Amino acid sequence: QLQASGGGLVQAGGSLRLSCAASGRSFSSYAMGWFRQAPGEGRDFVAAISWGDGGTYYADSVKGRFTMTRDNAKNTVYLQMNSLKPEDTAVYYCAADYRGTIATIQTLWEYDYWGQGTQVTVSS
Repeated sequence: QLQASGGGLVQAGGSLRLSCAASGRSFSSYAMGWFRQAPGEGRDFVAAISWGDGGTYYADSVKGRFTMTRDNAKNTVYLQMNSLKPEDTAVYYCAADYRGTIATIQTLWEYDYWGQGTQVTVSS
């Protein structure tokens, strides 16, 4: 029900835009988040848009470089990634958290639905 796309190989300093398209239901009542998982590592919070006030939240490691937006009419969220670094290399997952708020959206197990992931590789 969540389909992530837009990953690829890019040089350090470059940009990518990830998309996550939802199908099968409206996700307007869900907070949407992006997480990433590097090889041999856990899945870490990257960014999220909360349900209700639509506030956006970012991991410190991506603040000022990544921007998350959502288009409820298209049932799609985006992650614009600029000034990419080799340490951003990971599989990126989108996820949906029913009525998620600031209290829950940075927490992996609060999410109800997950996309399949898209690989982002940043070369130095």
